[in-house]
Amino acid sequence: MKVPIRKGAELDGLREAGHTAAEVLRLTAALVRPGVSTLEVDRGAAQFMSDLGCRSAFLGYRSFPGQICISLNHEVVHGIGRSDRLIQHGDIVKIDVGIIKNGWIGDNATTVPVGMIRPEVHQLIRVTEESLQVAISHARPGEPLRNLCGSVDKLVRRYGYTVVEQFVGHGVGRKLHEKPEVPNFDNGKIKLRLEPGMVLAIEPMVNMGVSEVNVLGDRWTAVTRDHKPSAHFEHTVVVTADGAEILTPRPRLTQPIG
Repeated sequence: MKVPIRKGAELDGLREAGHTAAEVLRLTAALVRPGVSTLEVDRGAAQFMSDLGCRSAFLGYRSFPGQICISLNHEVVHGIGRSDRLIQHGDIVKIDVGIIKNGWIGDNATTVPVGMIRPEVHQLIRVTEESLQVAISHARPGEPLRNLCGSVDKLVRRYGYTVVEQFVGHGVGRKLHEKPEVPNFDNGKIKLRLEPGMVLAIEPMVNMGVSEVNVLGDRWTAVTRDHKPSAHFEHTVVVTADGAEILTPRPRLTQPIG
């Protein structure tokens, strides 16, 4: 498997795109409140992208119709903004922002709680964000990629959760999805060792119940098969000689575990 190695001006471009994607995500997440439609959030994200000199990497990708992915509660990923889908107190809202700036991709995601949420759902969010941080700690030279992938599954299973196996992280560069695939479990087939300059989008998708998902009739929105909640966090990182550099930096949503 040949994985692109980024350095110099290429990394500068990816840093700029990543930081911009993180800012779009921050601004978009701030729009989430009760009574707002998911389409309003999508349109707000489009305006933020325009203001920041970038465009959506998702819009038109394999005919995807949205600027961002916005998914509520048991919707796992790839939700499409709708005027009749109103956000309510107690919801959790997954926002996935991918942008293109000067030809480079920035990709990141977070889960936004709306008002007071159930304690067990808060724990799901906290564990999912922690699993992302644990995975990032494995993004260092010489580390087998399978260790990074397996660390997500290992952590979330301690809490009785499961990882989605149908959708995975990926390399990032000029294209939205590049090599390598970055699953959130060790499938026994991953032989790659990480090297400086490899850029990865690491994105745990963690379900409170079963790992299986169904895709709705819109051919995009993935939902948990048992309709239990799901959480999603994502950062784009580059492997450096000293470990991982997060290209989409933002404050943590939850407190670290342990």
